[in-house]
Amino acid sequence: MANASPRSVLVWDLPTRAFHWLLVALVVCSVVTGKVGGNAIAYHMVSGCAILALLLFRIAWGFVGGRHARFASFVRGPAAVLAYAQELLAGKPAAHLGHNPLGGWSVLGMLAALALQAGTGLFVDDEIATQGPLNKYVSGATAALLTTIHRMNAKIVVALVALHVAAVVFHALARREDLVRPMLHGRKHWVGDADHGHASPILGAVIAAIAGGLVYILVTL
Repeated sequence: MANASPRSVLVWDLPTRAFHWLLVALVVCSVVTGKVGGNAIAYHMVSGCAILALLLFRIAWGFVGGRHARFASFVRGPAAVLAYAQELLAGKPAAHLGHNPLGGWSVLGMLAALALQAGTGLFVDDEIATQGPLNKYVSGATAALLTTIHRMNAKIVVALVALHVAAVVFHALARREDLVRPMLHGRKHWVGDADHGHASPILGAVIAAIAGGLVYILVTL
């Protein structure tokens, strides 16, 4: 196997890649429009709802999606994470076709932070002209608390995004591993066995449509 030549292997299925880049665009939109304020808040609200729909899709896709998109393939216990961290510090980390143990938990952290951000955004009240679509269902005190959490968590989201970008740069410079292009075309060069299990893009489109419909129903209650 040591003399085997690397071959191109499909790792990230189309729905996973589409989710990733749509999320990138929407997070950027949300951050910018949130900072600009004024009339841009309308776009901020729309992008927040779109992010919520994407998150619902990704949670479902984490159970029925392609092999490397499933949570079971990349969420590892503390022992595996610690072992990988030690390998990384020693400069000899094991190669992973999908997410490595640290990367897997960073994915969960990002999803959790974005879910909190989008969820609290449904109830916010800026006490000027903007209220979340579900603000009318909570008390003023609850809305104020959720608005505070929304504003504080925005800083956490930005920090996690910066950490993610730093990790991509680290892999590119220190390990000569390109993580960007595989998320564009879905393929990596790999030596050894590889699980080619991938879910249908049609299934992904159906789940995405259902997620979008659920969010639409939620915000129009």
